[in-house]
Amino acid sequence: MSQLRDPAHRVSPRARTLWQLEAAAEATFTIAVGVVAALFWLPGGALRWALVGLLVLVCAGLATIVPLWRYQVHRWEVSPTAVYTQRGWWARERRIAPMSRVQTVDFAQGPLARLFGLATVTVTTASAAGPLQIDGLDQAVALSLVDELTRKADLVEGDAT
Repeated sequence: MSQLRDPAHRVSPRARTLWQLEAAAEATFTIAVGVVAALFWLPGGALRWALVGLLVLVCAGLATIVPLWRYQVHRWEVSPTAVYTQRGWWARERRIAPMSRVQTVDFAQGPLARLFGLATVTVTTASAAGPLQIDGLDQAVALSLVDELTRKADLVEGDAT
């Protein structure tokens, strides 16, 4: 029995930096809320500051490690007959969608992603599992991928249902 291999292409290395920045912003917000909560709802003393310190350590660790882990996992590939994605950091998800099931191909770029020259391609399929999403692509790669997938899906007979 053969094992399913990882898709061939990694996302852009700049995605690590973007994900680290996003994770740092989330961690900062979480720490700020934790400090305010500790000041108003926890009794004073060493326990309060020990819990705040633990929160800071956990948030800093997650903001540092998760984007790197996510970069190692996120991959994608397009063959003549299918789109193959792998994503996740805690729970890994591998999805393969035949071209005959592709309904729409979308390009999205938030303001922060635009600053980093990155984009997301979303492939909507006739599947109850939802769309396939490839985050952290170089903008030029994403635009080329949208064109390629649109052409390939258009060549397949049927109505993608």
